[in-house]
Amino acid sequence: MEIVVASKEQLSIIQQLARDIWFEAYKNILSIEQIEFMLNQFYSYSSLENQFDANQVFLLFSFKNEYVGYASYELNFDNSNKTKLHKLYIMPKLQGKGFGKHAMNEVLSSAYKNNNLGVVLNVNKYNSALQFYSKIGFTIVDSVIIDIGNDYIMDDYVMETNF
Repeated sequence: MEIVVASKEQLSIIQQLARDIWFEAYKNILSIEQIEFMLNQFYSYSSLENQFDANQVFLLFSFKNEYVGYASYELNFDNSNKTKLHKLYIMPKLQGKGFGKHAMNEVLSSAYKNNNLGVVLNVNKYNSALQFYSKIGFTIVDSVIIDIGNDYIMDDYVMETNF
């Protein structure tokens, strides 16, 4: 898998990948209506541009000349001296093959090189990714419910790993 830092001009690729991945990733956790709402909220082109302009680093993953996933993270988020992983998604057909770990290593390496003390992320309490994050060394440090509007919430664990 090849990992590249995405340019602002490549945000539409991330937008399409989200549509391709999210319905499968969340079909057993969220309603179709909530998935659509969240995609419109967090993956509209203007929302992605705002995230990009707010210093989120977007990564694109390719395999055999095809985009297969993406991530975004923010160094020193909220002046915490920690990196926040905002997004990490791999096409379902390639999950369990080491791509996620390879992508996570890229984020961890960037955090470490920038003198951050660790990485923090939110994950839905019922998402199978919870096991992935636990397996690679993240631990649950908090539980949060975030109102995202339209009578929808995100019921997440906050997970963290430190260097």
